[in-house]
Amino acid sequence: MHFIPEALDDYVVQHSEKEPELLQQLTRETYQKILQPRMLSGPYQGRVLSMLSKLINPKNILEIGTYTGYSALCLAEGIQQDGVLHTIDINEELEDFQRKYFNLSPFGKQICQHIGDATTIIPNLDLTFDLVFIDADKPNYPVYFDIIINKMNQGGVILSDNVLWSGKVIEKIQQDDISTKALLEYNTLLVEDKRIETVVLPIRDGLTISRVL
Repeated sequence: MHFIPEALDDYVVQHSEKEPELLQQLTRETYQKILQPRMLSGPYQGRVLSMLSKLINPKNILEIGTYTGYSALCLAEGIQQDGVLHTIDINEELEDFQRKYFNLSPFGKQICQHIGDATTIIPNLDLTFDLVFIDADKPNYPVYFDIIINKMNQGGVILSDNVLWSGKVIEKIQQDDISTKALLEYNTLLVEDKRIETVVLPIRDGLTISRVL
């Protein structure tokens, strides 16, 4: 959905950095072969992720929710030369698709794939992180935050996607809408937790930037 008029949104996109060719190829193949292609970050948000990563210049990145690897490649654009990006996804069927595009990029050797439940994988990563991107199952967002907050370096940044959930966060909640309830809890958690400072960006489906104090 658009949070600003569509014509103005188009202007914003036209006057922002353009999507690299490799990511255009990834997008085309995702739409041709993979279910739910709307889960892709998309070119504009991808450039936002890339810019934030370049500004942070992280050594260790954690991504929760790989899908076909688009956002991982955007985040990798800002990584240090000796850095590693760890990306986790529950769907093992996408592993080869992801690796194909990772290896076509300059960052293939720096991207480590994990397949399985992020809540069990993350505690076993003996690392601290400069940048984390959460873009997985919404009911577990508060759980992911609790797991990663003590693995963050001071000044590290947590990015959280879909926090406006197509505007449902300000609408009457359906009784069986677990995802919206979880996001409401999560958004409150972020703004109230004294270990971080948080800003919500109303771009695409909502992106939160939380900086660890």
